[in-house]
Amino acid sequence: MPWLLNLAYLLGLVLLSPYLLWRGVRTGRYLGSFWSRFLGRVPAGVPTGAVWFHGVSVGEVHLLRQVIAAFRQRYPHLPVVVTSTTDTGLSEARKAFADLPVFVFPLDFSWSVRRVLASLQPAMVVLAEGELWPNLLLACRSREVPVAIINARMSPRSFSRYRTLGPISRWLLNLPECWLVQHETFALSLTTLSVPPERVQVTGSVNFDGATGDRQNPRTQALRELFGIEPGEFVWAVGSTQPPEEEVALRIWQGLRERGQSVRLILVPRQKERFDEVARLLESSDVSFARRSTMKAGDEPADVILVDTIGELGAVWGLADLAFVGGSLDGVRGGQNMIEPAAYGSVVLFGPHVWNFRTIASSLIDAGGAIQIRDEAELAEVVTRLIASKSERSNLGLAARQFVRQQQGATARTIELLGRLLPVTVQNEAA
Repeated sequence: MPWLLNLAYLLGLVLLSPYLLWRGVRTGRYLGSFWSRFLGRVPAGVPTGAVWFHGVSVGEVHLLRQVIAAFRQRYPHLPVVVTSTTDTGLSEARKAFADLPVFVFPLDFSWSVRRVLASLQPAMVVLAEGELWPNLLLACRSREVPVAIINARMSPRSFSRYRTLGPISRWLLNLPECWLVQHETFALSLTTLSVPPERVQVTGSVNFDGATGDRQNPRTQALRELFGIEPGEFVWAVGSTQPPEEEVALRIWQGLRERGQSVRLILVPRQKERFDEVARLLESSDVSFARRSTMKAGDEPADVILVDTIGELGAVWGLADLAFVGGSLDGVRGGQNMIEPAAYGSVVLFGPHVWNFRTIASSLIDAGGAIQIRDEAELAEVVTRLIASKSERSNLGLAARQFVRQQQGATARTIELLGRLLPVTVQNEAA
């Protein structure tokens, strides 16, 4: 099996190499670390016998923060290493885990993953949210290294694709020893796809535990001061956006301003490659805006702020009276995480396409803590109504905050279940 996978991967690399090279030169992504990924290089000094945690990008790295902190508290003598796939994920991981070894995740060639496993000799591999690489899973199984998928979820689209693959999906999904899933619906999806029920545990979503909802936190307060947001100013934050969501939000905001509404707009695109694109949109719209990356203390406050930095969206949500969660209007992305703005008590809005967070979105709506809109016209209508109705905003925000608090506790359940996969000697040490 590994040689078939290697052949498929190599063929894919050859076919896609012109595009990958063009994109790498254009964006600077991946080129610097390609050979480390391809050959499975591990930095010198990385300890053996560690628990290997992996988060593919920024979102997964963020959820690992509280998991790894709790794991290290429970098992203080057990070394931990962290990997990520994307450049932005690596950057965030190095900031979040400054005292831990952090390095790039290998490409899923048999020689790459075997070399990493030979170097690490890990006690366990923990993958965040369900990124499955067959050569890695096969190599872990051959070495008797347990693999756990934590905070796992499965969108309807993913379920449909796995079901179409039939025996291949059953083989792949049964390679991990343990699936720790966010909700009963995801557990049902896995068991329907022939994962044994004893391998699937419902822990809840770790994302809820990482959302404190403290608007006075230092990062939010620092942004409030930098942006010049005065007490009582109305802030509309539009985050994790994809095209055409920035353009939609800008048109609605301009309409509000024309009708005399005083609203500060904060735009946070999902990918850093789009920062310049959104800046050009703002320039062509002839609005007063500032880029977060060039702002200095004491600058004149801008009507619109473009957050062209990575890792600050969580703090931005803490400024928002009204929060639109992006990736939900275009029908491509499937929505982004709405837990953080809900925890702050912001009024949470999102579009019709939230299949990646379908369970959380529907539960939040049922709790009275969010509004789902169909299109730009409805978004404009709802935003206008909410700006005018402080009581409705207050009710929505309170319901959202209470909903998040009621869901917390997944991290402790995750750590308890991960501990059962560790070697008995390690469990005894921590007892």
